[in-house]
Amino acid sequence: MSILEQVYDPEEFRRLGHSLIDMLADHLSLNRSGGRDKVIDYVDPDRNLADWDQANPEPLEYFRKLIQNSMHLHHPRYIGHQVCPPAPLAALAAMEGMFINSGGAIYEMSQASSTLERLVIDRLKPYFGFSDGDGIITSGGTLANLTALICARNVRAGENVWQNGQEKQYAFMVSEEAHYCIDRAVRIMGWGDKGIIKVPVDDNYCIRTDLLAVYYQEAMAKGIEVLGVVGSAPTTSTGKYDDLQALGRFAADHGLWYHIDAAHGGPAVFSEKYRHLMEGCQLADSITVDAHKMMMVPSLTTMLFFRESRNSYKTFAQQADYLWNASAEEWYNYGKRTMECTKIMLSTRIYALMQHYGIDVFGRNIDTCYGLAATFAEKVKTNPGMSLAVMPDSNIVCFRLNGYPGADANDLNRKVRQAMLEEGRFYIVQTVLRGDVWLRISIMNPMTTSDDLQALIDHITDVAKRIY
Repeated sequence: MSILEQVYDPEEFRRLGHSLIDMLADHLSLNRSGGRDKVIDYVDPDRNLADWDQANPEPLEYFRKLIQNSMHLHHPRYIGHQVCPPAPLAALAAMEGMFINSGGAIYEMSQASSTLERLVIDRLKPYFGFSDGDGIITSGGTLANLTALICARNVRAGENVWQNGQEKQYAFMVSEEAHYCIDRAVRIMGWGDKGIIKVPVDDNYCIRTDLLAVYYQEAMAKGIEVLGVVGSAPTTSTGKYDDLQALGRFAADHGLWYHIDAAHGGPAVFSEKYRHLMEGCQLADSITVDAHKMMMVPSLTTMLFFRESRNSYKTFAQQADYLWNASAEEWYNYGKRTMECTKIMLSTRIYALMQHYGIDVFGRNIDTCYGLAATFAEKVKTNPGMSLAVMPDSNIVCFRLNGYPGADANDLNRKVRQAMLEEGRFYIVQTVLRGDVWLRISIMNPMTTSDDLQALIDHITDVAKRIY
């Protein structure tokens, strides 16, 4: 058997595949049962690089090593970044899509995933208040937000910008707490510092809608043409939702494109208890929603919804004769509307979950994770040695240890977080709010419990005592 025949040997694939699934199932079981002490076995980057460079493991040993050397997202004490522990069914759908590997830019290459993409968008868009809208599924919130803002530019400034370039200075208005990818998108479009107008936030880290008119008029007086406004649902640092209703009214009154970056918190629309946080989303022209955050699917899987179907075809206007006719609005040829020319099969991951468990499962996940954050916030409030930055809207909570004589609060929290990373029993992160260091958790795992959260508080206190 030649080396290439070995590479594509079905029986070898079957053997390795069965073994890998068994490993991952054991990994999931160990995390769920509490049999694994650590969320991460932290290794210094240079030492880890040298170790992998010297290793030459067989496939099964490589699989084991990869699991051990990775963050254990399915551990209930993983409470760090906004990346979910994927549901096993969604992960299987992703693996199948990777193996089939049909490019989803054109229908004839990937008729199954292209059709399911339309079904997923059509079934979920009513939850965002869109009756006649459309959308795409793309590789991540950064790409989705960039796509939305390019579309906004083409619609509001005129599609001739795509052909002839731009002669004016354009800008979008955003919260100063908006995700950095909004700023990056504006700079990619060549608008520079003047292209992003950052509006201050209030004491709850929400955009001050009372200042929108002031900043808008100031920009126009400087010859800057404001094309749109971006709402955060929620902000990344604190997990607070902007007043989406007020932002929508302002955009409508001034003829602006209204985009909502709901990468993290958009799925609140599936929850009866928390859908009020997204009130006003029906006013948006476009909405970004990461399914790989609060919908239990693997990264990167992002939906971009448009309130008007025709607008989703105005982002790009290139002719590719070997693929399609540029002038035709063909819902099934997604390469016309996405940045990707080779588009992986993303729709199957979402479709598998909603088809098997029902759309309600997304609301259940939101209820659980958001509810746990509220529980944790109450625990912090009653702890005399800790402070809460703001009461959470979502599953993101910022808190900190109070300083005491001989221990500066910023230095204390920074050192505690680093010590926790190296110990690996919990995984949390940190952020900076108005110059101060805060500890930050994102409760992404619905298997996390109130007891885990109390154990986190106790562990942080113990680590602080050991440091000082």
